[in-house]
Amino acid sequence: MRLESSKQNLARVDDIFEEVTRQMNSLKRQASKAERYAAARDELRRRLRVVLASRMAQMDTEQARLAEEISALTERINGAAGDIGTLEASQHTFTERGYDLDREAQEAQNRANAAAVELERAAARESSNTERVNELGVRLAAAAAELEQTHSQLSGIAEERAQQRAFMDTAATEAKVFRQNVEACQQTARAAADEAFDAERQLEAGRRHAVHLLTMAVNARNTTAQGEESLAALEREAQRLESEMGQAQHELQNLGVQSGQARLRFDSATGALQRLESEIAALRVKLQVLRAHENGVRGRANQLRSEQATVAGRRNSLEALIHDHSYSTDTVRRLLKPGALANGMTPVGTLADFIEVSGEHEDVVDEFLRDELNYVVVESWGAAEEGVRLLKSGVDGRATFLIHQSAQGSLWEEGNDLISTPGVTPLKDAIRVLNGFGRSLEAILPKLRYGYLVESSVEAQRLAGEFSHAFFLTPEGECFHNATVTGGKPASEGPLALKRELRETEKRLAGLESSVARAEAEAVELTRTIAELDAQLEARSSERRQAEHDTADQGAALKQMETEAQRVERRLQDWTLQAARNKDAREAKSIVIEQKREEASRLETERVTAEAALDEQQAQLTALRQKREGLQQEAARVTAELAGLEERRRGAEAAFQRIDRLHSELERRVLAIEQQRAAAEAERDQRTRESAELARREQELITLRDEALAQAQTLTTQAQALRQQLAAMETQLKTARSALDQLREDRANRASEAAKLRADLEHLEASCLTEVNAEAALLRADAEIARMAGEELAAEEEICRALRQRMDQMGPVNMMALDEYKETADRYAFLDTQRKDLMESIENTQETIKEIDQISRTKFDEAFARINENFGQVFTRLFHGGQAFLRLTDVENQAESGLDLVASPPGKKLQNVLLLSGGEKSMTALALLVGIFQFQPSPFCVLDEVDAALDETNVGRLADLLDSMSKETQFLIVTHSKRMMHAADMIYGVTMQEPGVSKVVSVRLGGNEQQRATA
Repeated sequence: MRLESSKQNLARVDDIFEEVTRQMNSLKRQASKAERYAAARDELRRRLRVVLASRMAQMDTEQARLAEEISALTERINGAAGDIGTLEASQHTFTERGYDLDREAQEAQNRANAAAVELERAAARESSNTERVNELGVRLAAAAAELEQTHSQLSGIAEERAQQRAFMDTAATEAKVFRQNVEACQQTARAAADEAFDAERQLEAGRRHAVHLLTMAVNARNTTAQGEESLAALEREAQRLESEMGQAQHELQNLGVQSGQARLRFDSATGALQRLESEIAALRVKLQVLRAHENGVRGRANQLRSEQATVAGRRNSLEALIHDHSYSTDTVRRLLKPGALANGMTPVGTLADFIEVSGEHEDVVDEFLRDELNYVVVESWGAAEEGVRLLKSGVDGRATFLIHQSAQGSLWEEGNDLISTPGVTPLKDAIRVLNGFGRSLEAILPKLRYGYLVESSVEAQRLAGEFSHAFFLTPEGECFHNATVTGGKPASEGPLALKRELRETEKRLAGLESSVARAEAEAVELTRTIAELDAQLEARSSERRQAEHDTADQGAALKQMETEAQRVERRLQDWTLQAARNKDAREAKSIVIEQKREEASRLETERVTAEAALDEQQAQLTALRQKREGLQQEAARVTAELAGLEERRRGAEAAFQRIDRLHSELERRVLAIEQQRAAAEAERDQRTRESAELARREQELITLRDEALAQAQTLTTQAQALRQQLAAMETQLKTARSALDQLREDRANRASEAAKLRADLEHLEASCLTEVNAEAALLRADAEIARMAGEELAAEEEICRALRQRMDQMGPVNMMALDEYKETADRYAFLDTQRKDLMESIENTQETIKEIDQISRTKFDEAFARINENFGQVFTRLFHGGQAFLRLTDVENQAESGLDLVASPPGKKLQNVLLLSGGEKSMTALALLVGIFQFQPSPFCVLDEVDAALDETNVGRLADLLDSMSKETQFLIVTHSKRMMHAADMIYGVTMQEPGVSKVVSVRLGGNEQQRATA
């Protein structure tokens, strides 16, 4: 991790180092550009001082001339305006007089019109009066006849009315006398009741008034308290608003400064983000190409590795077949097992182990020498005799023993009867004998001595008939000897073919290993390159994310600042309005509070007075109620007596009223007729007088109308003469106003020129600060500056424009480039130092890793050797024989190598543990487990049903092994085996003697004694 971290840091430092190098080159160019820009700027400022001073002098002269012209025009405008004012005053007087004449003429005409209208009305009224007088005469005659008839009916009704009145007066007199008494009593009772009622009403009104006063006083006090609280709240609000307004103004100023800084940071972050986007896109394209190449290389490497594994498996299989002599008979394999022959007489192998044949003849030789190749090679005659004895006594089968090396002695001899024929090759020339046999093998094996290779079956048949003692082998595998021929399909692959295949397999495996190594090296290189690019991409992505984050933060901050500034401005406006409203509300609230305090004091005084008056009224009311009760009882008694008299009087009154109504109606009719006659006579007289008055009025109206018409004509003539004078005066005024407008327009043009000149001058003065960094007043007062004019000034301005254009063509200039270049150079030196330190750190780390790998390899080799030795010993002990060992699948690469368990139980050949039975696998696994445990022992060990797949015999062996190890380690075993339980020192079990109740039972075993304890 530390090495990878250092490499990543180095990659990042290299990227930064390259970036800083590019920055230095860029800043170097910018610094040179800044120097040229500064020289051009100084030259421009020197010339601009002359140009600006000359231009300001010309503008000052022009401004003075325009001021004089504007002053002269102003005096002329004032004189013309005075003349026009005089003419306008005269025009106003004449206009007023014209309006008066028009009004008087209109009034005279109105009077004439009114007299004519009134004259028409008088004539119409007079005609109407004449018709009405005739109609009234007819009505008076009819009224006189009706009046006479009504008088006769009235005299008869008057007599009957007199009789009925007498009877009514008698009854009324009696009732009246008694009623007066009743009324007197009732009046007294009502007076008392009214007096009591008035007293109650006054008392109730006094109470309501007192309660109302109390309520009003309480309300006034509550209103006062609320007003005081509101006033205090308004004052607090006013203080808060003042504080908020001050804080808002301060925030607004700070936000203005922060917004400008945020704008600069946002622009910088946006530029960096765009640059990083382009770099990341280029890196991703390059990564995509490299990853595609890496996938292709890894796919090819995986294919080669798979083929390598297949070939390696075939090689291991061939090695196992050759090592285990699988091509030999069972008898030969049993003889070749370690320890098969006692006293160190173990065979050294079979004859096939000492022979090699060229590739094209292996199949033929394999089939021809099948029996000879299974000869068991021993080192002495005693070993051969021991092997024969073993075969006779304990091992079934037969075998041929071949004596090796010096023991062969005198048995060997040279053969001189070789066949020398073209196309015939001695078999011994195609065979290479190893390990000391040499040419002597010819004497031992007749087939080898007299065997020949021929090219065809026909040639072999011919030679077999000619040389009866020889063996002739064809390429098809047929063998011709004397009168016999042997051939057909081979029984199985022979040892020589297996050895040839093993050589080819090893050669192919070496080529595959080389190809895999090259592919893996290329893949590793691509992986390293991709890792570097990934690191660069991750760094750029991290920088881009940071840039995006910075851009988003700066944009959000800028937007937030702008929004915050707007919000603060709105809040400031709102608080200003609220402060004004608060001030008005406080003033109004103070006035209301003072009024309510005075009102509360007044109401309190009135309430006290009202409560005292209520006490007096309550005492008077009690006395009046007692008096009212007595008077009401007396009035009820006399009212009952009066009821009978009233009934008699009402009957008489009803009859009299009927007759009286009839008499009254007749009287009213007579009166109405008389009134109608009087009204008609009066109306007739009145209309006659009105007609005479109307005739006189008509004469007056005719005279008035004529006079008004004559006056209106006279006034109209005067008004027309006055209008002619006003028209002439209007023409004169129009001419004067036109001249005044021209003067004002001239003055406005001069003022516009002066304003434009003043604006240009102000701009020129402002340019003095921006262009040459000098006040305009200082340039005007500087006598050393030469003043130019005309073509000389134009030429100087052209030079300034050329200088400015040259500066603009330079583009953006970083005037801080020199300082930035120095800072970048310092940073370059710092990064160079850091880079060297990182490289030294990486070298030190790699050396440390090499040391750790070496120590780890040594420790692993030691542990592997110890555990492998323990594994073999425990395996032999558990199986009572056999052998087993551990083997690395990749010896050269121990860190990634796997383990093969090779085991050979007694009576079986060495093979992979996966090819064993279930019990053998369990025993082998236990042997490996115990071997590891012996290498790294522990005082305590738990085994869970490790004997489940074992039979009783193997369980006993395992129990004996654990018993021998129990002196140093305590074993806890979960088992169902009786044999394992019998070997234990203590047994724990769980039983359920009662339903739902579990009990733990322990049994301690000691020799033949068993002590049982129940827990």
